[in-house]
Amino acid sequence: MNPGTRIKLAGLLLVVPICYAPEAAVAQPGPARREIVRAGPATLQVTVSGKGEPIVFIPSRGRSIDDFDNLSKRLVESGYQVILPQPRGIGGSTGPLEGITYHDLASDVAATIQSLVGRAATVIGHDFGGRIARTLVSDHPRLVKQLVLLGVAGMVPRSPEVERLTKRFWETALSREDRLAAIRQTFFATGNDARVWEEGWYFDVARAQRASDARTPLKEWLAGGAAPILILEGAEDIIAVPENGKRLAAEFPDRVTLIEISKVAHALLPEQPEQVAKAVLAYLRR
Repeated sequence: MNPGTRIKLAGLLLVVPICYAPEAAVAQPGPARREIVRAGPATLQVTVSGKGEPIVFIPSRGRSIDDFDNLSKRLVESGYQVILPQPRGIGGSTGPLEGITYHDLASDVAATIQSLVGRAATVIGHDFGGRIARTLVSDHPRLVKQLVLLGVAGMVPRSPEVERLTKRFWETALSREDRLAAIRQTFFATGNDARVWEEGWYFDVARAQRASDARTPLKEWLAGGAAPILILEGAEDIIAVPENGKRLAAEFPDRVTLIEISKVAHALLPEQPEQVAKAVLAYLRR
């Protein structure tokens, strides 16, 4: 296809140059392996799978790397290598959580890339993970080839009502029924199944990550260095307000590609996995 081809992806409009690799060139996925990476005071449990261009993942606030199971498998099947470090405090990953900044968490990912890749990698981050990804490329530009951000926050705050909802969600002990209702109201678009996010929350980790927000000045991470960026945002996201992505794309039009996905809120990965995978693969193959 010619550069600038317009591609309609089930409600998405992506304008990027695309070239598809022949089927014979797609690497056959091998068994996943577990690695341990030392990152200063942190010890990270990392899952590595597939062969090809490396892609590193960073999950959202209080969530584990397991959120990327579907997307990472699709990428392995398409000929990429996926590197999935658990955040400190989750699974087999350990490290200090008191007094941390985004720079501490970005250094964990930097150590993972240096240890297991040894060259620049694509980094995919979901919301809070995207903040850490942007900090990573600001601190270690040679380690990052490009960023894929699923939901973008930073410049435009959420509404006071939504802020109260999220504070209650993270800091209050809720019944199972009330927590599911909060997940449905806060993270999912109307009609999407919120039960898939009923489990998998790490509230102590989330509270430490929330505290790191105030310790890390916006100017130190917002721009994402000079890396090319793909932004996927949910049209109904009330957490990472879509206006954030629009402003970033307007400020850096030469390196930011923006795609808004309809009928999606904050939980893009389980809400529209096919659309997310298609958009990410189209961008990687451009």
